[in-house]
Amino acid sequence: MSIIELKVPTIGESITEVTLSQWLKKDGDIIKRDEAICEFESDKATLEFPAEADGKLTIIAKEGEDLPIGAIIAKLDTSFTTDNSGSIDTVPQVKEASKEAPKEIKDDSSYAKGHPSPAAAKILDEKGVAVESITGSGKGGRITKEDALKVATPVVKNDGVTEKTATVSNVEFSEPSVEMDSSRSERSVKMSRMRKTIAARLVSAKNQTAMLTTFNEVDLSELNALRKKYQDRFVAKHGIKLGYMSLFAKACAKVLMEMPDVNAKIDGDNIIYHDYVDISIAISTPSGLVVPPIHNVESLQFHEIEEKIKNLADKARNGKLSLEEMKGGTFTITNGGVFGSLISTPIINEPQSAILGMHTIKDRPIALDGQVVVRPMMYLALSYDHRLIDGSTSVTFLVKVKELLEDPMTLMMDL
Repeated sequence: MSIIELKVPTIGESITEVTLSQWLKKDGDIIKRDEAICEFESDKATLEFPAEADGKLTIIAKEGEDLPIGAIIAKLDTSFTTDNSGSIDTVPQVKEASKEAPKEIKDDSSYAKGHPSPAAAKILDEKGVAVESITGSGKGGRITKEDALKVATPVVKNDGVTEKTATVSNVEFSEPSVEMDSSRSERSVKMSRMRKTIAARLVSAKNQTAMLTTFNEVDLSELNALRKKYQDRFVAKHGIKLGYMSLFAKACAKVLMEMPDVNAKIDGDNIIYHDYVDISIAISTPSGLVVPPIHNVESLQFHEIEEKIKNLADKARNGKLSLEEMKGGTFTITNGGVFGSLISTPIINEPQSAILGMHTIKDRPIALDGQVVVRPMMYLALSYDHRLIDGSTSVTFLVKVKELLEDPMTLMMDL
């Protein structure tokens, strides 16, 4: 018999601890080499952990446990192997022991017993129902989605009235009673490692920078007309739509190259200037907001920016972003408009010195050439570190971005 200890790997220079967020395999499973067995949540991303060899898994660490780098999370018994057909080859005495396997399913110590499926866990979490209060009807006692729905959903509801039903001599009667919602229950949920990191960074940005915000508004009539006119040809050629984000990113990149202070950062007593523009795009995920950068936006075509945004967004929402993909960024764009925000003050993404906030597009009356006209308008907000960026610089930057977006042909022709 050969036992391999599986340990938390070194993930990055600054990362000393991770959270074991989820086991992808069960205790006693036969695992193939390089097969993902669990997920670790670091300060920046969620990472899958592969098995080092074929073998039988013995789980040691628990889900939700905070673990230092190098901690043992499980063991692999390599005397168990899986051949190409999926059958299990073991030493003879292990095969004899396997005759008792059916009893393990009924055993209270079964891994599945009392554990909810991902869908069930989500429902129970949303409804505030304790897992311990439910008996699972699934295989090995696992709590299924149906189990969660039965517990979390009242039997019958009709405009705030719960109906109590009883059957007497095959005749069903309904006795309506007013439902009194007097619940004052509370529950404590451990903050995820990513949420703790986000919280710490936001507090740091507020406390460590001299942050101010300047506002402007942009008329998107010409930009909308351009997208409408060329969208079909753009999709036919590149296989992806021309969105607002690539246009805003390109406009910002052009102005950032002209105004290096907004693209710079403070490093102790020094100012670091960049001769390139890496724009971090804020992406909302179930675990929190992540801001992976798109590198060298100043040199990219519109379809290349769109493809990179889509790729990063897909990875972020599936928890597949690598640490390398999270590094860097000289400027950030966040779009609260997708959630309906009319105006806001975005917080600087340290160590960057500025962030642009996009917002929802609303048809509003404006004065144009002495006439009142209705136009699709968006408020823009630029939060900046006043230690590095003067007020006049921030205002000028936002005005230049506004002008490019209101006359997009100057952006297309690099005028």
